[in-house]
Amino acid sequence: MMANIVQQIVITLLTAILVENLVLSKFLGMCPFLGVTQKTSTAAGMGLAVTFVVVVTAGLAWILNYALLVPNHMEYLQTMTYILIIAALVQFVETVVRKFIPPLYKALGIYLPLITTNCAVLGVPLLNTAKNYDLLMSLVYSFGAGAGFTLALILFSGVRERMDKADIPATLRGIPSALFAATLVSMSFFGFQGLFAS
Repeated sequence: MMANIVQQIVITLLTAILVENLVLSKFLGMCPFLGVTQKTSTAAGMGLAVTFVVVVTAGLAWILNYALLVPNHMEYLQTMTYILIIAALVQFVETVVRKFIPPLYKALGIYLPLITTNCAVLGVPLLNTAKNYDLLMSLVYSFGAGAGFTLALILFSGVRERMDKADIPATLRGIPSALFAATLVSMSFFGFQGLFAS
């Protein structure tokens, strides 16, 4: 029994990180993916902030959904409830980062409050609800989704940093090279698509 639970946790975690990567497979959260990946340190900071918000949101969303909304037949309020949870958490994260890590707060700029409107953050609790996960699996999937988001940001920022140092024609610098780098990183993740197929 315990071995089955551990196996399910590992499969769910790897699926969220590699197979169903929010950015590279589901194309959610593209704004910070393209916006804050000029430096690896900034990308890592954004990834950690998003991971925290996603995991806490998923836990609170699951509790509110199954303790309040489902018993009272108010499932139609799920999206609004999840958005309110996300907005409150992002305000908390923004305050903490501003107070304790001012350089990261300055580097993230407008992208930190934009976590509120990041479709990846809203997508995870909605995916958890659609997959009918229990609380443990919701938290596991959410952590994996956040870790996959962070991994994608860090990989992409590494590729962008290398491309900035390369001898690229002027017409391909900036957005064209960023989109080319995004294509390369995204293609590398498509190799994982059949990993857990039965």
